[in-house]
Amino acid sequence: MRKNIVAGNWKMNNDLAETEELLGHLKMQLVKEPEAEVMVAPAFTNLYTAFRVLKDTPVLVAAQNMHEAESGAFTGEVSAKMLKSIGVNTVILGHSERRAHFHETNEILANKVNAAMEQDMRVIFCFGEELEDRKNGNHFDLVAKQLKESLYQISEENWKNIVLAYEPVWAIGTGETASPEQAQEMHAFIRKNIAEAFNEEIAENVSILYGGSVKPANAAEIFAKKDVDGGLIGGASLKAVDFLEIVNSF
Repeated sequence: MRKNIVAGNWKMNNDLAETEELLGHLKMQLVKEPEAEVMVAPAFTNLYTAFRVLKDTPVLVAAQNMHEAESGAFTGEVSAKMLKSIGVNTVILGHSERRAHFHETNEILANKVNAAMEQDMRVIFCFGEELEDRKNGNHFDLVAKQLKESLYQISEENWKNIVLAYEPVWAIGTGETASPEQAQEMHAFIRKNIAEAFNEEIAENVSILYGGSVKPANAAEIFAKKDVDGGLIGGASLKAVDFLEIVNSF
């Protein structure tokens, strides 16, 4: 059975002191048994601090990225094995900012997904269309291509370690948000696509998060949709009160 999940992607924000302060607020204010699985993804420099602070709470720690190689001459990179060694078992891959600014292709992401699966890590896999794609009516084809080229090489067994995060790129950091109906339409399409590529059981059990400017004001309406299982939260995850309000939308 799929889970409701709210994951906070902190991006390149919060130094050590700011991280400890925000984690402290989350630790104190989060209910002991939230209705959704809760995750936060701080910067690499603060992952172990986050793991240590949150280890006795329901909040899990995720990484924002990883390299596909286990080790080697890749200055500045971090491997799945390194993440697991500090207690981090979940990684975000394919975020729109990684695709746009660091030129991560579907092929590169397929290699990263494979590397994560080899280490038995859970992957929050991001994908979604630009505004031009949606205006041209190509958004369904683009999303299907992203899924096929980066995810459909994994085994059926490994789908237990996959969480999907649909990002309408045109709604990230712009103040725009896809309507709940638009989110549901795409999430239903994604589930149908997976059912056709694999089977109904996998499609019904995979959690699909919405990742386009979720805020306390719109979270409940978006999360109420049949095929929306939570959110990948950006800016609103940097304020404990906003993030917790989104978590409590369930």
